[in-house]
Parts: sequence; C-alpha cells; structure tokens
Amino acid sequence: MGKQETGNQEAIYDYQRYRQLLAEAVNETKRLELIEIIIKENARERLEAQRMADRVAMTAMTVARVLGPGGRRESF
Repeated sequence: MGKQETGNQEAIYDYQRYRQLLAEAVNETKRLELIEIIIKENARERLEAQRMADRVAMTAMTVARVLGPGGRRESF
C-alpha cells in the first residue's frame, strides 16, 4: 500500500498522500473510498511483484537451456 508511479520513475511510498486521505476520511463514504484505494494499490503491487517473479523464472529457464545439462560452457 502506498506506492505511486510518476511517468517512468521508480514507485515510491507516498506517506503524505495516505496521511491526507486518512485525515479526510471523516465519514463512512470517505472511509470506504480510502479502503478501496488501499486495496487497489496493494493489488497492483502484488501483480507487479508476480510479473517480476515470472520474468526472473523465465530468464533462469533460458539461461539453463543455453548452458545445457552441465550448467557451464567450457571455453575452447
């Protein structure tokens, strides 16, 4: 929860934004909106983490396939 992306910059924790949203959550509607934002953003972070894990796994499989069963190529 609490990451925001600006263009191609790295996602950063936006403490001030969440603090402001919490301060504004003075009624049931605002509190539900805050909860929805937190859930959406946490889901996005988990999806990004899963995509990264998939990329790493695919890269590892490609490297293993290129190197073959011995695990290393010998230089001749």
